[in-house]
Amino acid sequence: MAGAAFGDGGDGKRAHLYEYRITGYFIFSCIVAALGGSLFGYDLGVSGGVTSMDDFLKEFFPKVYRRKHAHLKETDYCKYDSQILTLFTSSLYFAALVSTFAASTVTRQKGRRASILVGSVSFFLGGLVNAFAKNIAMLIIGRVFLGFGIGFGNQAVPLYLSEMAPAKIRGAVNQLFQLTTCLGILVANFINYGTDKIHPWGWRLSLGLATVPATLMFVGGLFLPETPNSLVEQGRLEEGREVLERVRGTKNVDAEFADLIDASNAARAIKHPFRNLLRRKNRPQLIIGALAIPAFQQLTGNNSILFYAPVIFQSLGFGSGAALYSSAITSGALVVAALISMAFVDKFGRRAFFLEAGAEMIMCNVTVAVTLALKFGQGVEIPKGIGIFLVIVICIFVLAFGRSWGPLGWLVPSELFPLETRSAGQSMVVCVNMIFTALIAQCFLASLCHLKYGIFLLFAGLILIMSTFIFFLLPETKQVPIEEIHFLFEKHWFWKRYVCTDNDAKPGQQV
Repeated sequence: MAGAAFGDGGDGKRAHLYEYRITGYFIFSCIVAALGGSLFGYDLGVSGGVTSMDDFLKEFFPKVYRRKHAHLKETDYCKYDSQILTLFTSSLYFAALVSTFAASTVTRQKGRRASILVGSVSFFLGGLVNAFAKNIAMLIIGRVFLGFGIGFGNQAVPLYLSEMAPAKIRGAVNQLFQLTTCLGILVANFINYGTDKIHPWGWRLSLGLATVPATLMFVGGLFLPETPNSLVEQGRLEEGREVLERVRGTKNVDAEFADLIDASNAARAIKHPFRNLLRRKNRPQLIIGALAIPAFQQLTGNNSILFYAPVIFQSLGFGSGAALYSSAITSGALVVAALISMAFVDKFGRRAFFLEAGAEMIMCNVTVAVTLALKFGQGVEIPKGIGIFLVIVICIFVLAFGRSWGPLGWLVPSELFPLETRSAGQSMVVCVNMIFTALIAQCFLASLCHLKYGIFLLFAGLILIMSTFIFFLLPETKQVPIEEIHFLFEKHWFWKRYVCTDNDAKPGQQV
C-alpha cells in the first residue's frame, strides 16, 4: 500500500490503514473546486486574443494599431512592443501577487472554501469592469479585480484538491485544476475567434464573459464542503470526521483522522507560519516548492505563448483570423496534454514527466529559433508551409508543457508542505508564480523585439537548468500520503543534511 514503506518513522505508521472509495460527494467537491482553474485559464486565453483585435487596439492603443498595419523598417518582431499594452496583461498578475498574502490568512483561518468564494466574487467584478471599460485606467482596475480573484483561487484550489484526494490518486485529482485551466484557455480562444468578427464591441464580450465561470464557481462554492484537514485545523473535529467519512465513503477513517489530528496539533503550535518556512528543517520545501518550481514553471516560456499566441502568430505573418485559429489549436493541445497527465502521472511519477517533457521542450525551442533565424524577419511574409510547421512545433511544445511543468508546477508544491506551513507555503507558491508570470508578461514582447529568435534559445537554456535541478533535487512523491512527504527528505542524498527527524533543530543547528 502507498506509504507503507515510510511506516517506520513514527507519524507515518498508520498510512497503510487508510481506506477509501470514490463517492459522488467526493467527485462533486473536486469538480466544483476545480472550476477555480477555469478563471485562471479563461484570462490566460482571452487577454492575448483581445490585445490582437483591431477594435480594441484602435480604442485604447492607437499607436500599436498603426504600427501593426504599417510597413515599417523595424522588424516584424517589434509590432506589438508597447509597455502599456503589456501592462494590460501583467497588471492582473501583480494584483494576484499582492492578494495572495491576504488569501493565505483567509485560507488558514476561515478555510479553503472561503478563499474560493472570495476569489469568484472578485473575478466577477473584474470581468464586469473590463466589459464596460471606457479608458485604460478602467481596464487596469478591472484587471486588478481579476488578479485578486486569481490570487485567492490559485491559493485555495490546489490545496483543496490535494487535501480531499486519497494518496493513490492525488496526482490525477489535483490536476483537475490544470485541466479546467486548459479548458478555460481553449474556450477563451474560440470565443475570441467569434467575437473578433463582431465590430466594434466584440472584445467587450470576450472580457465580459469572464463573469460566467466566476458565477459558476461562486454558486457551486456555496454547496462545497470544507476539507477535513482545514476543519481539524480550525478545531472543528466532529465536522472534520464527518466530512472525511463522506469523502472517503467509509466509517473506517480512524487511522487517517488520527494523522490529521497529529498534523493539526503540530500546526497549531506554529504561531508564525511564514517565519517557520525559513527554518532549517523546512528548507527543502521552501527551495523546491515555494521558490524553484513556481519560478521555473513560468521560465519555460509556455505562458508567453499562451498570453501572446495570437500576437505571435500575427507577428509571424498569419492574418487576424488565422492567428486566433492557430492559438485555439495550441490551447486544444494543452487540454489533451492535461488529460494525458491526469491518466498517467500517478503511474509513472512526477520526475519522469518533468524530465521527459523537458527534453522535448528544449528541442522544440531550438527548432523554432533555428526556423525563425533562417526564414523570418525584416517584413518578409513567412511561407505558408513554414507557418504550418511552426504551429506544429509549438503544439508539440505545449503538449510537453501541459503534461509536465503546467500541472506539476501546482501539484508538487501542494504536496510538499506539512500542515503547519501549508497555507503559508501555498501563498509563497502563488506569490513567486505571479512575480514571474507578471515579469514574463511585461517583458516578453520587448524581449521578442530585441532578442528576436534568440528568446527561444534563452528558454531552451533555462529548461535545461530546470531539468538538471529536478533530476538531482526532487524526490518522487507519487502515491505517498500527503502528511508523510517529509520522510522523503530525511532519506534524500542532499536534503537529509538539513532535515531533522524531530520537530525542532538539534542543539547547535541553525534554524
